[in-house]
Amino acid sequence: MLRHLRRCEAVRTEQPAIERLSAVTLLTSDMAEAVSFYRVMGFELLFGGPDASFTSYQVGGSYLNLQAHAPRPVGSPPWGRVVFWVHDVDAMHRRALEAGFAPQTEPADGPWGERYFHIRDPDGHELSLARPLSRPV
Repeated sequence: MLRHLRRCEAVRTEQPAIERLSAVTLLTSDMAEAVSFYRVMGFELLFGGPDASFTSYQVGGSYLNLQAHAPRPVGSPPWGRVVFWVHDVDAMHRRALEAGFAPQTEPADGPWGERYFHIRDPDGHELSLARPLSRPV
């Protein structure tokens, strides 16, 4: 842990790097059933739907995303993704690389309207660092 903290101290910036929590992504093995559930619960559908592999709902100023996934084997750990909006996705990617981390993806523009990349924390949790393409944070 101390090694990780030393790396972090070396990459401090004047502007906050993380602006706010944007979204939480959960896996579902039955998108149609999940979409029906969230519709009944009053969530506002923004992207995707019962036949999509990825669905997004507005939740105040943030989002709940559902990602289609095959059922997990019994006893396998749960999965999810936390999305943080950042000031500059490409700069954050460079920052991760300079700190010796290995992001899972390169920065890319997603069809849902965000520039993003994924990286895992030391415990294996997936983080998506993103920025809206067409509207300010």
